[in-house]
This record gives sequence, C-alpha cells and structure tokens, in this order.
Amino acid sequence: MKFLFIVQGEGRGHLTQAITLENILLRNGHEVVEILVGKSESRRLPGFFTRSIHAPVKQFLSPNFLPTPVNKRVSLPRSIAYNILKLPEYGESIRYIRSRIQESGADIVINFYELLTGLTYFLFRPRVPQVCIGHQYLFLHKDFHLPEVDRWSMSLLNLFTRLTSLGATKRLALSFRAMGDDAGRRIAVVPPLLRRDVFRQEAKPGNYIHGYMVNSGFSECVCEWHQRHPETPLRFFWDRWEEEPVKKIDETLSFYQLDDVEFLRQMAGCRAYASTAGFESVCEAMYLGKPLMMVPAHIEQECNAFDAIRSGAGIMDENFDLGKLLDFAETYQPDTRFAAWVQSAEYMILNELETLVPGHCMQQMYMVEEFV
Repeated sequence: MKFLFIVQGEGRGHLTQAITLENILLRNGHEVVEILVGKSESRRLPGFFTRSIHAPVKQFLSPNFLPTPVNKRVSLPRSIAYNILKLPEYGESIRYIRSRIQESGADIVINFYELLTGLTYFLFRPRVPQVCIGHQYLFLHKDFHLPEVDRWSMSLLNLFTRLTSLGATKRLALSFRAMGDDAGRRIAVVPPLLRRDVFRQEAKPGNYIHGYMVNSGFSECVCEWHQRHPETPLRFFWDRWEEEPVKKIDETLSFYQLDDVEFLRQMAGCRAYASTAGFESVCEAMYLGKPLMMVPAHIEQECNAFDAIRSGAGIMDENFDLGKLLDFAETYQPDTRFAAWVQSAEYMILNELETLVPGHCMQQMYMVEEFV
C-alpha cells in the first residue's frame, strides 16, 4: 500500500513517530509517497527529521500554540488571537493538503494529530481513508479516566482532538499500557511508536540529570535551581535555535540544540530525566528505565503526566525543582512490562493498517464527529 503522512510539527513527538512508522512500513513492503509537515513561524523543522526520513518532505503553514511572554507555558488568549489572524493562510494550507491527497496516489492518509487534516476531510471529504495516530486519542476512550484539571481546558483539548480526526476511519491511540479498544469511537489502543535507536541504547546509571523543554523559557527555572545546587551535573535540550549547538554555562550545566542521536545517547546514560511531559520522550525514559519529572506546559501535557504517574513512571512539578526528582530516583523501580508492550507495536499497528484496504472502509469515510 501507498501511504501519505501529514504531521503536526510542534515539538519532537509526532516527528519521531512518523520516522518510526515510515521505517516499519518500508520494512514490510509498503511505501510512503510523501510527508507533509505543518510549520509555524516560531518553530524550525529539526535536522534529525530531514536526515532520518526517506520520503519527500513538504511543509505548509499550520496553527500552533504560542507561549507566554516568558516562553514557558502556553498562552491560550495569545494563541487564539494569533491563529485567527492567520485563517486566510490556513485556508490555503487546507486546499494544499487536499491537492496532495488527490495527486499523491496514496491508498491511506496517516494523520499525526494535524488539525488541518481533519478540517480538510470535513470540508472536501477526500476518498482516501484517513487513520489518526496519537496519544491524545486515548483521552476520548470511554475507559480512560481524565485528571482532575480545569474542565474548560479539558473540553477544549478534547474538542481539538476530535477536530483533528474529522472523517477518520480509525484512531490509533498510543498508550503507556494495554487497554481494550473503543469500537464506538473507532479507537484502537496500540503501544507507543519508539524508534529502533531507542532499542539499541545501553542504559547505564550516570551522575547527571538529562532534560528537554519544548519552550526554552523554562531554562530560567533550571538555572535558578543550578545556582543553588552547582554540584549536580545538568544537560538540557531546548528549542533556542539562535544559540550555538552546545551552550556551556559552566562545568556542570549545558544546554543543547535538539539532536535526536545525541538526545537518546544522553538519556541512556543519565541518572534521571526531566521534561515538559511530551509523550514520546516520557516513553523513551520509561523504556530505558529512567525516573522522570514532568513539568507540563499545557493541558495536553498535564494529561500525559497524569497517565504516566498512574503507570508509576515519575512525578509532576511546576518549575523544575530537580531536588524532588533526585529524591524520587532513590526509590524508583522501573516497570519491566513496559518494554514488552513497546516491542509489540510493529505487529499491532501493521495489523490495524493492513486491514484498511481501499473499499473496505469507504462507508465509514464520510462520518463527521459530534463536537461534544
């Protein structure tokens, strides 16, 4: 079969999932004809993605969430105002996505949580089946217990998730653990999509804390903690592209531009891991048996952190108080069942996709989600 990928370009999680799924499909005799990546003015497509992917990559302007002025957590008012001003350009992107679906010759579209893909299927109803992949679809599952957070924010997140999957034949919900499917919502629960590079790492207990922050404003919190505890080595990755590849603050604190090879190598050798609770890197830390601290930057990451804590993976904090992470690491015991669950991903996801031969699911193609 021929696949077209459409990927949300925010952060690294959806990009690494696309790399992994492309390799799975290629190994099993399928073809990825093209990859469309949503871009924004505030993000740059990481070099690790363009180096690792095989299919031609094209970009289009896509909505994104803006951080607060100090570049930490998401600012909903700023994000809404910014994206309203961009609506005409997003309309052009929707027409572009429609043309690529029509002209690519793809049998199936794989949507990695890109909003404009769902809107394209709502407005133009392409005849090519769409499959949506992401941890966020688990939040719609009838048996998933949502965290006790702001209900308004949670409702907006679930609305956004439904909008990304308008017209979808199936939703593949990436999960930290096995759960039954939710046929009524067309949700199949599958393991995380971790790259083979993760499996090749040899995990060792190091002396430094490894970290990743999707919004570089959190670096101030890290620096403040470091000033009080300069004896603890810290190695953090961030999105401040104007800086040099490695910004060495002093002998025990360095900030790195995002490079996935180096990122995984450093994770494998760290003592503990701290991040803004992106699903992908949390899974990598769990697979490598690293205790972790999650500092959510928005409601979606709060749900990720809530779910990871239920799986015994780590703790949550508001401002990178890394002392709490070191205390947690003293008693942390990794869940050995997680590795076996992750390693079943290729079989389970292939099985879900290979049942979607064209014509088999055409009668479901034009279903439009309810908004509640």
